Amino acid sequence: MSKSIFYHAGCPVCVSAEQDIINLIGLDNVEVVHFGEDKNRILEAENAGVKSVPALVTPTGNVLHINFGASMEEVKG
Repeated sequence: MSKSIFYHAGCPVCVSAEQDIINLIGLDNVEVVHFGEDKNRILEAENAGVKSVPALVTPTGNVLHINFGASMEEVKG
């Protein structure tokens, strides 16, 4: 993985964190995954270790849980 992946569910906490992440590391360095638009990526995120969103998975595979918007169980609904 060459880019970080930022997973979120579209809540206000997530959208705010998305903007901060983009401002910090640059849009070219992060792929943004919005589960409301792409539910097929939920399993991918869980397999990477994401327990709640918003979360950033770094190129080395570290999962950084940012603030707390929703658990993955809530995301799966």
